[in-house]
Amino acid sequence: MRPAPPPLPSLCLVLLLLLLASRSPPANGRAAPSSPWDAPVAERIGAGAAAAGPNGTASVAPAPPPVVVIVERRHHFHRELVIASVLASVAIVAIVLSTLYAWVLWRRSRHLLGGKVARSSDTARGIKLVPILSKFHSLKTSRKGLVAMIEYPALEAATGKFSESNVLGVGGFGCVYKAVFDGGVTAAVKRLEGGGPECEREFENELDLLGRIRHPNIVSLLGFCVHEGNHYIVYELMEKGSLETQLHGPSHGSALSWHIRMKIALDMARGLEYLHEHCSPPVIHRDLKSSNILLDSDFNAKISDFGLAVTSGNIDKGSMKLSGTLGYVAPEYLLDGKLTEKSDVYAFGVVLLELLMGRKPVEKMSQTQCQSIVTWAMPQLTDRTKLPNIVDPVIRDAMDPKHLYQVAAVAVLCVQPEPSYRPLITDVLHSLVPLVPVELGGTLRVTEPPSPNLKHSPC
Repeated sequence: MRPAPPPLPSLCLVLLLLLLASRSPPANGRAAPSSPWDAPVAERIGAGAAAAGPNGTASVAPAPPPVVVIVERRHHFHRELVIASVLASVAIVAIVLSTLYAWVLWRRSRHLLGGKVARSSDTARGIKLVPILSKFHSLKTSRKGLVAMIEYPALEAATGKFSESNVLGVGGFGCVYKAVFDGGVTAAVKRLEGGGPECEREFENELDLLGRIRHPNIVSLLGFCVHEGNHYIVYELMEKGSLETQLHGPSHGSALSWHIRMKIALDMARGLEYLHEHCSPPVIHRDLKSSNILLDSDFNAKISDFGLAVTSGNIDKGSMKLSGTLGYVAPEYLLDGKLTEKSDVYAFGVVLLELLMGRKPVEKMSQTQCQSIVTWAMPQLTDRTKLPNIVDPVIRDAMDPKHLYQVAAVAVLCVQPEPSYRPLITDVLHSLVPLVPVELGGTLRVTEPPSPNLKHSPC
């Protein structure tokens, strides 16, 4: 905040001090006489004695003519007039500058107020924004500004009173609904029903992180709402739903060609690289899985659901509760509670295996036994004769065998039991870029594009 201009009483005090300084005595401590008659008597007597005649008799010096006194006094008056004029000019300049500075501050305040009024015009589209709740102190310090709070009636109207026909998916704490606001603005609304302190903690954590993160491969946060104990988070709408639905839903991956699957893997790697390498401090997602990978109408993949995410500087092994989804949790985190960026790399490897084989991360063998995709696939991934047989039939024989072996090698490295053997997500990213066509965001040049209407997200 810039200091305010000095008050006028201070300027007057400065001018008075300058005036007094102009009349201060010389350095020898004696004031200079303003006229010859102001000199001490002893000096005038001495001057008279010095004027004695040649016969030794002193003669009285004639008095100076009055005109000399008048000239000296006029000179002194002229000097004071000049000083007063200079000081008055300085005062006028100071007053003008102070007035100009106050005018600039007033204009700036009007400009900021006008910006706030312009931002509030979003209510014309049916999304009414109000000040954020005072309890979310972490959001107030967000580098990207406050997260918008959306009024509950607007959410209720946009989701058809949370109709079952608008359900997009079901999560751990509630459902995700499609919302259409006034003006045709579409979004996805996640409703967290109750859940207690843990639900509220994840709610605040997700708002805090997504309120500061902006990346093409991370889902965008639009706003939030708290109403009657329920918490609502509003995201951008991803028309193709989750990767889990595309792979394991009714279509069984039929819409996902080899190149599109590689594009999804590349988008995931880009999003993770941003979290691990470009966020300060680095962010560990801790719950990366196919159901948290959302796809838009052009199959651009974005990472979502940051309720369990943590920053590397806030990891407390003693107090952190083990969280995650069976089949995606890294062994060192599951057994020892050790959590690092390599834990996300392990989960990425599991999703890569899902894309490659079209199988779920954990499959039920019997009523009492389950088998993970890592345990089942590891012996066959390293055998080139067996590898083609475990590939998803939808994409089997649809890729260059060298590319298949390369992707299998990346997946094997990512799911290594020892974290130090796993690559950094940056290395994974560089390995996948040459496998994705240029039209989809990679560097591979193919004679026939995978699909003419597909677009890739920016890096």
